[in-house]
Amino acid sequence: MAALTALAGAASAANSTYYNPILPGWHSDPSCVQVEGIFYCVTSTFISFPGLPIYASRDLVNWKHVSHVWNRESQLPGYSWATEGQQHGMYAATIRHRDGVFYVICEYLGVAGKDAGVLFRTTDPFNDTAWSDAVTFVAPKIDPDLFWDEETGKAYVATQGVQVQEMNLETGEMGPAVPLWNGTGGVWPEGPHIYRRDDAYYLMIAEGGTAEDHAVTIARSTKSVTGPYEASPNNPILTNRGTDEYFQTVGHADLFQDLDGNWWGVALATRSGPEYKIYPMGRETVLFPVTWNEGDWPVLQPVRGEMSGWPLPPQTRDVPGDGPFNSDPDEYDFTTEGESIPRNLVYWRVPRPSTFATSNIGLRVEPGRNRLDGWPGGDQPFEKSMSFIGRRQTDSLFTFSVDLNYRPNKYMQTEAGVTAFLTQAANLHLGLIGLDESGRLGFRFNASGDVTETAAPEEWFAGEEDMPIIRFEIRMTEPTEYTFAAMLASDPEGTRVELGTASAELLSGGSGSFVGTLLGVYVTCNGAVDERGVGCPEASDYAYFTRWRYTGEGQYYTETDLVPREEQGKGKGKGKEGKGKGKGKGVKRI
Repeated sequence: MAALTALAGAASAANSTYYNPILPGWHSDPSCVQVEGIFYCVTSTFISFPGLPIYASRDLVNWKHVSHVWNRESQLPGYSWATEGQQHGMYAATIRHRDGVFYVICEYLGVAGKDAGVLFRTTDPFNDTAWSDAVTFVAPKIDPDLFWDEETGKAYVATQGVQVQEMNLETGEMGPAVPLWNGTGGVWPEGPHIYRRDDAYYLMIAEGGTAEDHAVTIARSTKSVTGPYEASPNNPILTNRGTDEYFQTVGHADLFQDLDGNWWGVALATRSGPEYKIYPMGRETVLFPVTWNEGDWPVLQPVRGEMSGWPLPPQTRDVPGDGPFNSDPDEYDFTTEGESIPRNLVYWRVPRPSTFATSNIGLRVEPGRNRLDGWPGGDQPFEKSMSFIGRRQTDSLFTFSVDLNYRPNKYMQTEAGVTAFLTQAANLHLGLIGLDESGRLGFRFNASGDVTETAAPEEWFAGEEDMPIIRFEIRMTEPTEYTFAAMLASDPEGTRVELGTASAELLSGGSGSFVGTLLGVYVTCNGAVDERGVGCPEASDYAYFTRWRYTGEGQYYTETDLVPREEQGKGKGKGKEGKGKGKGKGVKRI
């Protein structure tokens, strides 16, 4: 179900009513541009890989995932495997376009002695392989912005602080840093973007930290890009701090225009309410109209779940390139040898090359030595990688299921299953394991360290020479609680067994305040290693996953209201509006 639904004719002169977020699920620190009628957005990805997704849309409603900027290890050799911190990696990026070339500038943070600014470019944002290798540069601060000054023809990079430096885009050579503006007194002035309008330079930043006090402020200079800058008397120009709104942490904004000259803005926001306790999808991308009259300061409409603003472009899914739309369900069977891994599936660091492959019997996953809930070890390539692949949770209510063909090979050693994953320090997972040395099989449910084991029903394996296919399921029927279940794929309704529930608060904030929940599969040998000390013992068999399904079943835009379901694109069906939210619960097991 699309999170943004136009209810008024986009082609008419009347305003459009729509719903936030426009990119539901973990899509923080958005930056967008419009080129020849197509909008392009990039968001932060931190340690996940591939990183820096590019979404394209003609209507601000349907967002197609057309590429990843960082899609191969060779673009930035050695960085991913040297990254240990769960919220390190690709910090806030900026996307810009000039003379037919798209640029994405970012900073990779968390590699000792190698932290670097990175600049990628392409003339074809619909093609992964067209994105260049990274030009690296010394970036003393995060959140780089890229700005060309038409007065001088020079390129500048503004970063956290806030400061600006001239940059040679070919070599990465940086000029001296010039301080610009420290904001209005909020902590962490960051996320700068510079705009040239009406013979003035406008500097928009985020401040107040990325939690409840997050805000957007602005200043301008009529002299030069290096200032001096004068603060707007209307600051902050965008924030939900100090309110009881469902959308909190609003900030880190970027502005752009449509073909009609209307100004729009995107920002990150968290659907947590003022309690700021339960928000498993993390920071998401919201859209708001902007009024920017000549000579005036821009006026940003406050972020709400239901919005009314400029007429939206006509709705269409006629967007170039391949890749899924963010609001679409997953229907992946993985039964064609050598087919590509779907673009919306990601890993936690660059995986070992042999870990994942499609085959005629499913997605083949090689067991990894690292546990989902274990801290990575070792300094050699691949030693920190995990045998995990997942997709963003993009709905308040959903069902995710997948079929597993696997027999654990040793008592309590090998394990395969499904997970709702925030970080290696905060995740929920249900796996198939060997319970004892006799080969008796069962399930282990791990809710961020609270573990229970349950024997599998004996009749599931009676008379079976081959291992039966087990279907795993994760559901959210309330936006506060995950339910994990297993069943026989041959009789899902008759054999379904719930094996654990846990509060979504376990996947909110903490070790993952910058990221958001991924839903996926994993295979591990729980620390057992081969002779090289890198992979699992040779006796560890591959696991095969088929019938990967994800279906969104509801999107809250207030504490109590679901976005009305509309027929909109692939996989959309009639649904019902709903109200009411369940209370947060602690871990509950059977």
